[in-house]
Amino acid sequence: MENCKSIGKYISIIYRQGQCYINKKLEPYGIGSGQFIFLNVLYHKDGIRQEEMADILDIDKGTTARAIKRLEEEGYIYRRTDSKDHRAQLVFLTQKAKDIEEDIYKILRSWTDILLSDFSIEDSKKAEELLEAMTKNIHRYYEREEIQHGR
Repeated sequence: MENCKSIGKYISIIYRQGQCYINKKLEPYGIGSGQFIFLNVLYHKDGIRQEEMADILDIDKGTTARAIKRLEEEGYIYRRTDSKDHRAQLVFLTQKAKDIEEDIYKILRSWTDILLSDFSIEDSKKAEELLEAMTKNIHRYYEREEIQHGR
C-alpha cells in the first residue's frame, strides 16, 4: 500500500502524541491534557465566565463544564456566581493552581521545543502562521455552512 501523505494525517499524529506527552507530564498534578488548557486561559485572564473560556478555546460548553468540574474537584479552581448575571459562573484560580503555573508553562514549552527542535526561527514562525491560517479556513468554512443551512 502506498504511503498516504496528508496534512490531516500529520495533524492527527501530532495531536495524539502531544496528548500522550502532556498527559504523562501532568500525571503528578492530577490534571489531564483536557484540563490544562483551561488553566492556561485562567493564567492569562483569571475570573472569567465559563462561556468566555469555551469561546476563547473554541470548545463546546459541555466539554468546558466537564473540564472545569474536574479542575474544581482537584482543587485548582473555584467558581462563583457572577453578581451581574446570576446565571453565569466566574472561574478563578486557587493558590494550588498558581503554585504550579511555572511547571505548566515548562511542560508546554518542552512539547513545543520537541516539535520545533530542528526548525530555524523563520521556519518556526512560518509553521505557526500556516497553522493559524488553517484554523481561520476552518472557521470560515463553518461560518459559510451555518449561513447556507440557516443555523
